[in-house]
Amino acid sequence: MRNRLPPLNPLRAFEAAARRASVAGAAQELHVTASAVSHQIRILEESLGVTLFVRSKARVKLTREGEALLQPVKGAFDMIANAVVKLDSPEVVGNLVVSTPLLFTARWMARHIGEFLDRHPGINLKVIPSNDDREVYSPDVDLCVRYGEGRWRDRHVTMIDHPALFPVVSPALMNGPNAIRKLDDLAGKALFCEHSGSWMRWLAQASADKLEGLRILEIGNAHIGIEAAVHGQGVALGDSFSVRDDLEDGTLVRPFSLTVPSRHAYYLVTPHELSDMPLASAFAAWLNDKVG
Repeated sequence: MRNRLPPLNPLRAFEAAARRASVAGAAQELHVTASAVSHQIRILEESLGVTLFVRSKARVKLTREGEALLQPVKGAFDMIANAVVKLDSPEVVGNLVVSTPLLFTARWMARHIGEFLDRHPGINLKVIPSNDDREVYSPDVDLCVRYGEGRWRDRHVTMIDHPALFPVVSPALMNGPNAIRKLDDLAGKALFCEHSGSWMRWLAQASADKLEGLRILEIGNAHIGIEAAVHGQGVALGDSFSVRDDLEDGTLVRPFSLTVPSRHAYYLVTPHELSDMPLASAFAAWLNDKVG
C-alpha cells in the first residue's frame, strides 16, 4: 500500500487549495506562487489518474473524487501536526492575551475554547472581545483575530477564513402562516445586520432589492443581529464561519441557498517578533486545526 502513496508536496497543495477553495489562498498559506500550487495539483491528478477540481477563474470546487480524497488527507495532516506540536512543545506555559471580534468570540470561540485550554493547561489565557485595530499595535496584546481587508502595517498576517454571507433564521420562522419560504416573504420582516450594504448586496444578487416593505435594521454588531434571529425576532445576514455551529446544531437554518462573498475575511495578526514564539504558535496551530 505505501508504495502507492503520492509525494507529500502535491498532497499539501491539494489539501490547502481544497480547504480554502482557492489556488491563490493555498499559495499564500504555503508561501509559494499560485502557478506552483497548480503544478503540484496537476502532478497529483496525473499520479492518481483522476480530476480533483473543477476550476474557475477565482475559485476551485472539488469533484466527487476530490471530495473522497480530502477528508483522509486532511485527517493525516492534522495527526502529523498534532504529533509535532506535542514533540516540540510538551507543555507551553505563560500568559497569552488574545483580542478577537465579538462575533468570533461569542459564536465560535466560546464553543471551542475549552479544547485549547485542555491541550495547553499551562497557558493562562485572557480574551478581549474587540475588533479595534488599536489593539493590533498594543504592547499589552499578544495576537489578534481581525475581520478586515488583511492589511496591517508591520504585522505578520495570516488568513483564517474568507466567509460567504447568507440569511439565517430561527427554525420557528420556517413554519406557520408567516413562514419564510420565498423571497417575497422577506417583506415586512426585520432584516438584521451590522451594515446595511451587506444585506443590499445579497438582495441585489437575489433580484429582491426592489421588494416593497423591506426593513433593514442596522443593529450595531453582527452578533447581536444573529442572536436576535436565534430568538425568532427576524432574519440575520450571517457569515459562513460564525454561524456554522448554529447551522449544525439546528439553532439557525438557511431559508435560501444563495450566498455572496464577504468583502472582508478573518485574519490572525501578530507582531513579527511574536509570530514564532511558543505561546502564539500554540494558539495559531490550534486555530488552524479547528478552522481547517
